[in-house]
Amino acid sequence: MELLMTAEFWSALAAIVVIDLVLAGDNAIVIALAARNLPKVHQRKAILWGTVGAVVVRTTLTVAVLWLLQVPGLMLAGGALLVWIAYRLLTGDDGGREHDVAPAASFWAAMRTIVIADAVMGLDNVLAVAGAAHGSVLLVVAGLVISIPIVVWGSTLILNWIERFPALLYIGGGVLAWTAAKMLADEPLIQQLLAGRSGLNALLYILVISSVLGSAWLRNRRAVTAKEILS
Repeated sequence: MELLMTAEFWSALAAIVVIDLVLAGDNAIVIALAARNLPKVHQRKAILWGTVGAVVVRTTLTVAVLWLLQVPGLMLAGGALLVWIAYRLLTGDDGGREHDVAPAASFWAAMRTIVIADAVMGLDNVLAVAGAAHGSVLLVVAGLVISIPIVVWGSTLILNWIERFPALLYIGGGVLAWTAAKMLADEPLIQQLLAGRSGLNALLYILVISSVLGSAWLRNRRAVTAKEILS
């Protein structure tokens, strides 16, 4: 109960929910593609139970990552990887990943497809949530419980919001960058360098967040300019 009363708990929970929502686009598409050929009466059930199975798998993977991040050096590697994930999210560069998901012919096939595809495509989400959870399994579970229903029933709405208001995506990218900076600062190897130097700690956060948002904005701006010239 003492943990629930802290500002750190609620700020971390809010970060996890934001991360889940901004990274939900791929997973929402997978769910829709897997169930699209099922009869209407089975589509909702397949989406619901497939998502429940995906939540169980994702929670298990996230808890495993929480344990792995305790290994010296892996928090540093995870933070660096999360910086790249944040940049990729903001620039729309998915590394060539395509949503080639065959429609399932049965209820159980759809569930299996949703669970497996979500586990494979949700690794960036797992790392980001693990980094924001600060080692708390309670935060992981609470964040997923809150965000998954929103993703399942509001994924289309979320995607439309992001398309209409691109600033929402930058807010999500900023949260990811902040989480990456937190992971870097929590790495024991870096903690020794930052010990007693609050100014350097703040500078680390500023550099990580500003570099991610700034470089992504510049890349997007150049892409828009290039399109305008070609048109």
